[in-house]
Amino acid sequence: MWLCELAKVLASIKIFPSEANIDLTPLKSKVEACLPAGSTVQRFEEEPVAFGLVALIAHVVLPEDAAGHMDQVEEAIRSVDMVSEIQVMRVGRF
Repeated sequence: MWLCELAKVLASIKIFPSEANIDLTPLKSKVEACLPAGSTVQRFEEEPVAFGLVALIAHVVLPEDAAGHMDQVEEAIRSVDMVSEIQVMRVGRF
């Protein structure tokens, strides 16, 4: 019997916190907790922007076949109270 694993998508999303000089650990936890079923954070990176502001880059794995799933991920991250703005940097097969 052949098992067919569907392709996954890796989305890199830059998340700007609502304030500069904040601890990003709670933000990471909130982002992981808010994601819709079927998506997970593969890893986080931190990118200094300016004047103490550090953006968080979340690399999110989601199923390729789920229609509208990327929109759900974006909406979920935007809904986190510590998030000011998000920017989808790249999306590709994983």
